[in-house]
Amino acid sequence: MVPLDHDQVTTLVQGTLGYLDPEYFHTSQLTNKSDVYSFGVVLAELLTGRKPLSLTRSNEEKNLATYFVKSVKETRLFQIVDPRVLREGTLEQLEAVAQIAKRCLNLEGENRPSMTEVAMELEGLRKFTTHPWVQHQETCDESKSLILEVEQSDLYGVPLIPYSSNEWEPYSGSTGIADQENKPR
Repeated sequence: MVPLDHDQVTTLVQGTLGYLDPEYFHTSQLTNKSDVYSFGVVLAELLTGRKPLSLTRSNEEKNLATYFVKSVKETRLFQIVDPRVLREGTLEQLEAVAQIAKRCLNLEGENRPSMTEVAMELEGLRKFTTHPWVQHQETCDESKSLILEVEQSDLYGVPLIPYSSNEWEPYSGSTGIADQENKPR
């Protein structure tokens, strides 16, 4: 809220060191590209499993953003990537995400991509990823479909009537069949 007798107000930006745009320290201005820088730090965190700042690491590694960019430039990405992440995707996908993070971490805001560009690139990478659970889900759906076909073509012609939107929950209502006499056909 700006008082009526002022046209601007000076405020202090609160944020966690390590995520703040380095340009902010020089210009005291936050921009949309400042958010892109912060997102680049998050991507670097996810890829490496490291915190953005750590006093316990060597001088070269204290600032994750700087260390990450330098490692990518020197083609040492796979030396710093968390081993758990290496199992998640292809090496090409990890390299592509690292390149996106590196562009986000550019020290000059005008040279960073927009968040829209970043989101589109990440979505494009995601489309080429098939996680094991997705494959399992498709197989499971196919199995359910086959079971339904077999059950519906049963010799006795008993209709399957689901009682909920989830066809695979047991039916607890009466079909009228139990009320009929058991007569041979």
